[in-house]
Amino acid sequence: MGAFDGLDISGSGMNAHRAWMEAAASNVANAHTTRTAAGGPYQRKTVVFQEALQAAQFGAPPMVTGVNVTAGVPDATPFPKIFDPSHPDADPQGFVLLPNVDPVREMVDLTSATRAYEANVAAFSATRSMLLKSLEIGK
Repeated sequence: MGAFDGLDISGSGMNAHRAWMEAAASNVANAHTTRTAAGGPYQRKTVVFQEALQAAQFGAPPMVTGVNVTAGVPDATPFPKIFDPSHPDADPQGFVLLPNVDPVREMVDLTSATRAYEANVAAFSATRSMLLKSLEIGK
């Protein structure tokens, strides 16, 4: 593991949690969208995190080098239905499909992602500080 790997790992964590915050913000913004360009209500978006691995060398186990993110993965939760025959998006029976977004859950996700982002910033800053202090040793 190199001296700058800690910075790379923290940076990938910041990117991952930024994507999570963006997905949650998009979900909150579309919590009442009953009609999209694709047809039907807005479908909640999620993010999927996966560890990024460096290939193993000399029989050692692979090293984690950060996190990979797949953003915008649709949530398969069923859409809630309400009876509102006067709604412009109501079906012939008078039911309207609503987005599968729970604003409370999204706010919890936003808070969690923000805290995790801040933790990555703190780790990045600590690593940077240690690297700068190591450069001062040679003076």
